[in-house]
Amino acid sequence: MQVEVGQIVNTHGIKGEVKVKSNSDFTDTRFQPGEVLIVNHHHNEIEMTITSYRIHKGFHMLKFEGINNINDVEQYKGDYLFQERDHEDIELNENEFYYSDIIGCTVFNNDTPIGRVINIFETGANDVWVVKGDKEYLIPYIADVVKEVDVEHKTIRITPMEGLLE
Repeated sequence: MQVEVGQIVNTHGIKGEVKVKSNSDFTDTRFQPGEVLIVNHHHNEIEMTITSYRIHKGFHMLKFEGINNINDVEQYKGDYLFQERDHEDIELNENEFYYSDIIGCTVFNNDTPIGRVINIFETGANDVWVVKGDKEYLIPYIADVVKEVDVEHKTIRITPMEGLLE
């Protein structure tokens, strides 16, 4: 199964490094040197092997095997990255979920649906779930707020902190 893991948003420097916005969970595992990513470039799938990985100013910086020049990666700006990854490769702890299991879930405040999770971003302290309903809400994935996650039924129950849904 292919999962989307990010998007190449720009090049970095002149030696072929790319700046990636992560759309994925477990980036420390998925972006390790030796991992293979699939670049979807004009409906063609191109396999690329990561040779280096680092984080710089909140972005994931990747370098690929055989690419040593900015001209070799310029064409991939805006392209999405995918990975063949079986969920069994990454062991989840209690209250850990794959992004692909959370995105699309309906979020309920008690029994009232407030919207669906459309995106997730990392803050360093915790993930924040972007929920789109009549408005857009930013829901922190913390125990005080998120009370129940049912990936099988694609539902999430929250108890919002004061001011969270305003």
